[in-house]
Amino acid sequence: MICAFTGHRPEHLPWGRDEDDPRCRALKILLRRTVQQVYDRGFRTFLCGMARGCDQYFAEAVLACRAAGTAPEAILTAMVPCPSQKDGWPAGEQARFDALPDSCSHLYLCIGGELAAVEVLEPVYTPGCMLRRNRAMVQRASLLISVFDGTPGGTASTLRFAAKQGIEILPLWM
Repeated sequence: MICAFTGHRPEHLPWGRDEDDPRCRALKILLRRTVQQVYDRGFRTFLCGMARGCDQYFAEAVLACRAAGTAPEAILTAMVPCPSQKDGWPAGEQARFDALPDSCSHLYLCIGGELAAVEVLEPVYTPGCMLRRNRAMVQRASLLISVFDGTPGGTASTLRFAAKQGIEILPLWM
């Protein structure tokens, strides 16, 4: 079974980029617990759009569960909308982005079998490619985990699309 994720970027989070904020630490713990619970329900493939903020927290939660041995068959699929997704991001956020797919490839090489993947959906940035990436994730999944505060934007659009598709939505927020 396949689980996808949608959530806010740092500028839409109450703590911004301060990952030492107790609310951010609590969200990361909640994401890891939720990934474990979903894995225990039988989900093995986890789709992540690789955006800054909550997407990357989610990817790191999947990798942490794998590393801990509590989700040994979890497959993290990084669904990158286009190769230039990270262009214009601060250097630290670009490095974090690069490390996640590298972790996917590293896990794949170390463990063997098809345990992780990086999928680039479009060859170049075009208007709407982020939305198309989100829809592609929802169309493949039977569960969507979300971190959403009710504000308009890509997360809201993805949730509306998932609801129309009849996908189970698991909302998370503090």
